[in-house]
Amino acid sequence: MAREPSAVNRDRSPWNWLLAPAALAPLLTFVFNRDLPRLAGIPFFYWFQLLLVAFAAACTAAVHLRTRRAGASDDA
Repeated sequence: MAREPSAVNRDRSPWNWLLAPAALAPLLTFVFNRDLPRLAGIPFFYWFQLLLVAFAAACTAAVHLRTRRAGASDDA
């Protein structure tokens, strides 16, 4: 008795594509697998990963804000 999801339940927003770079960038370690330049003595590899965390959080927040439904309550 499985039903086809209604159009209201499907989320096919193009904004969801913004999550792809945030998920794939940390997997491309050959891009940032180096020591220099250092930032406050921290090798590039480590501070760039922290930058990727901030980038992923910003992408996730942008997608959430752009795709949340008008009728959804924010208290839950």
